[in-house]
Amino acid sequence: MYARRRRRYFALMGLCLALFVGAWAFVRLWSVPLAIAMCVVAMAIPPVAAVVANRREPDDRWWDE
Repeated sequence: MYARRRRRYFALMGLCLALFVGAWAFVRLWSVPLAIAMCVVAMAIPPVAAVVANRREPDDRWWDE
């Protein structure tokens, strides 16, 4: 269960990093407004990743804490 959460978190953070790097390495050469939009989307991903990583699933044993 924790491995699944960790995979989701790292997938979202990898997407965030890819958007940010891709925006300023490649996309800015064609469209600066699109690069800025990609960075805004990348900025919104880390809070969502934190919520996804900390969300308890039905099979979690939360009552043992």
